[in-house]
Amino acid sequence: MIEQLYGLGLDYERKRQFNKAAAVFRKIARADGDFRDVVERIERNCEMEQQMGLGGAGSNTSASGTVIIGADSGVQKPMLGHYQLDKELGRGAMGMVYLGVDPRINRTVAIKTMALSAEFDEDQIEGVKERFYREAETAGRLNHPNIVTVYDVGEEQDLAFIAMDYLKGRELSYYCKPDNLLPVDETLSLIEQIAEALDYAHQQGVVHRDIKPANIMYDRDNDVIKVTDFGVACLTDASKTKTGTVLGSPSYMSPEQLAGKKVDGRSDLFSLGAMLYQLITGVLPFESDSLASLMYKIANENHKPPSKYRDIPSCVTRIINKSLQKDLTKRFQSGNEFAGAIKRCLD
Repeated sequence: MIEQLYGLGLDYERKRQFNKAAAVFRKIARADGDFRDVVERIERNCEMEQQMGLGGAGSNTSASGTVIIGADSGVQKPMLGHYQLDKELGRGAMGMVYLGVDPRINRTVAIKTMALSAEFDEDQIEGVKERFYREAETAGRLNHPNIVTVYDVGEEQDLAFIAMDYLKGRELSYYCKPDNLLPVDETLSLIEQIAEALDYAHQQGVVHRDIKPANIMYDRDNDVIKVTDFGVACLTDASKTKTGTVLGSPSYMSPEQLAGKKVDGRSDLFSLGAMLYQLITGVLPFESDSLASLMYKIANENHKPPSKYRDIPSCVTRIINKSLQKDLTKRFQSGNEFAGAIKRCLD
């Protein structure tokens, strides 16, 4: 029986239920205080519980700032669903991103998480879960060279997660800084590929709703660019804090999305235009110190001409101007149309 209890304790460790693991090991210690390493495991699990488990303040950190999950802690590596978590890759507005492994087929994956109970009121959670699974399932069927592959979605202890292809390279936001901008032709080529990927997704009935540089991965060495977070973006769109503030950056959102209206693919194309503007100029098309003022500017004011910041062909200015039209009927009506305008500009 002690052997079975010990195995149960290890399972609790993997599931990050450190208080339950410690309780099981205490029960074993009361029966046999010398059994294996139960005394040490009690201490380790109590410490991990105090550190809040994943990525807690007491976790070890590498030189790059990446949190190593449970490294040198003596506890079992945490599991999320059937994925073993190795380390933290980053933090976003909606939750954490981890590097994980599917031990069944030894596949390395990136796992994005969100604590549902922390972001939604109790009466919203069931509806959000249903929407999350429905949209993530749809995203999992997308098959395009410029869209990240979604392998799995799940939920454990009110922690929603999505497992996707682990991509090399950098987020496109790295190239949005004024002193680190890409050549104009390279930028246009990237936006063309993203527009074509969005066109494909929109034809499948999937609207991203959170197109921004942080959701685009670019492996410049291998010339690979991929849109990420299909299926997760639905949570960004639905999520409100307790005071009703939209989570995440609204700087790339279309006027209709900020107004809470139903959005279609043309909203994504507005966001793509805002991203193109930033990649070209190094600044956002609309900026303000407050959310209310920013929303007003996006809905009512024109952006500054991008040529003010950089010497660019007139066709680039025309593409940006059309993509950032307030009236969605005056924007590009499809990703294919957007991509076509860029092709002509590059020729």
